[in-house]
Amino acid sequence: MAGAAPSRSGLRADARRNSEQIRSAAIGAFQGQGLTVPLEEVAKAAGVSKATVFNRFGGRIGLIEAVIEEVVASELFAVIDHTRTIDDAGERITYYLTAIRDLQYRQPAFNDVLLQTYPHSQQLMEICRVGSEANEEFVAAARASGALRPEFTAGDLHALVVDNALALKHGKRPPQADYDRRTMYLLDGIRGRSSASGGR
Repeated sequence: MAGAAPSRSGLRADARRNSEQIRSAAIGAFQGQGLTVPLEEVAKAAGVSKATVFNRFGGRIGLIEAVIEEVVASELFAVIDHTRTIDDAGERITYYLTAIRDLQYRQPAFNDVLLQTYPHSQQLMEICRVGSEANEEFVAAARASGALRPEFTAGDLHALVVDNALALKHGKRPPQADYDRRTMYLLDGIRGRSSASGGR
């Protein structure tokens, strides 16, 4: 019949399609520009209105939590898991810090997580907690083995990573060759005298 309202199944299909389009657009936008990207840009990329984004996800926090696993968490947790497979404590901290700095360089959203840009997101705070525990674990093992300077702490590592996040978020992004060279300077500065790491 002409002018008949759409069926419930049709509305559900449209809602699912809109949600998937928004998720896909959000992943691309967050990975490329960070978690603070205007939601208007996400909506435009998804081909929907900003109101639809709010209707489907409840706003920015809901959208972030719907996609943060794909955007940041899975890669960060993979780095932590792989670090734990490395037997030598010096090589372990070298790999971990290098991989974290690489993730910061490639993923603006990771810096927003580190800076706790959205502290009301339970998922983002959980990622921060897991990262902090990993820092404590790897720094303690490296110090005990002599791979790190004895006065270097997990708090120092956290400060270095946060400072880097601020520089990447608010400053000019350096060429990768320069960035990687500075990673090596950083590693050389925190190594202990007895370190036998091959990351020099």
